[in-house]
Amino acid sequence: MVTLRDVARAAGVSPATASRALSAPDLVAPARREHVQQVARELGYRPNRAARELITGRTGNLCLVVPDLENPFFAAVAKGVQARARALGFALLVADAEEDPRLESELVGHLGAQVDGVILCSPRMTDVELDRLGRDVLDDDVPLLLVNRLHAGLPSVVIDNADGIRQAVTHLYALGHRRIGYAGGPVGSWSDAQRRRGLEHASHGLRSIDVVDLGHFPPLFGGGVAAGDLVAASGVTAVLAHNDLLALGILSRLRARGVRVPEDVSVVGYDDIPAATLVSPTLTTVTVPLARLGRAAVDLLIEAGSVPTATESALTSAERARHTAPATALGSDRENAGPPSVLIGVELVVRASTGVASAQSSAAGG
Repeated sequence: MVTLRDVARAAGVSPATASRALSAPDLVAPARREHVQQVARELGYRPNRAARELITGRTGNLCLVVPDLENPFFAAVAKGVQARARALGFALLVADAEEDPRLESELVGHLGAQVDGVILCSPRMTDVELDRLGRDVLDDDVPLLLVNRLHAGLPSVVIDNADGIRQAVTHLYALGHRRIGYAGGPVGSWSDAQRRRGLEHASHGLRSIDVVDLGHFPPLFGGGVAAGDLVAASGVTAVLAHNDLLALGILSRLRARGVRVPEDVSVVGYDDIPAATLVSPTLTTVTVPLARLGRAAVDLLIEAGSVPTATESALTSAERARHTAPATALGSDRENAGPPSVLIGVELVVRASTGVASAQSSAAGG
């Protein structure tokens, strides 16, 4: 194992100078600092994590809490967060809150003391609970960032839910669909509320359109199977699902009932998980750049929380620029000088599960 003394010897400096160049670079002349850092990189030097924490006051860890790791959406977000965290020298702790807001709070409170920052993805907590959590975490000087949720006082990275729904409604309307159902997500879901609001705005002003609220469902395949019966009984010619797992369950149930997709009913999902292209018919859905979402979350957490990255002391200015994606490039919203937020754009991907509306729906059959 390469030691600090090995780095100092190879760089021709004292161990104390080598230590400062790597852990407190502002105290070392630029030319000498970059020379020591270059030698450290070439030798593959890795500082002792416990010693570094004592010196710098940081752990080198970030934490991501998600509602359900079995959901492909959250698994993909975790991969994006981990890739970006790793590029910046952080290890990532990932915790599954099992769709339980109480467990979310416990996980953040417990892990917050062990990390340099917390990313909370699609939290199921109420606004009041988030207020309390934000105060508790921020009191400990651990920055907290939300993904897929806006909340006053906390930085966030969100997808453009309303625009995704607008694109889907526009597509279905152009195909002649005038009676469109919406199979919603969990009660209390911020994303579901945003998509419902987007559906209302998108349908406003369109002639002769009837939007049917099919209710709230667990955001899982089984929830879609339950929703499929309501779709079949509702007489809609198209249905928008809160996410792809719901949409896939709807497809399965409609097929079992003898309802043809898209001849009788068109189906649109949201998220574009890998399974969307593996079913027949392939699923029309709103694609979300999940890797980009994860990268933006880490970048904004570090920016908003002033978290020093583990690689900052070992990167030249040019290298640091390559590792950093500014939030403004993703649409940062700094209105009223509040905590920064980043809006991630989405795009409708048209596949085989949507088609021209039938002259007379047979969805009620089967």
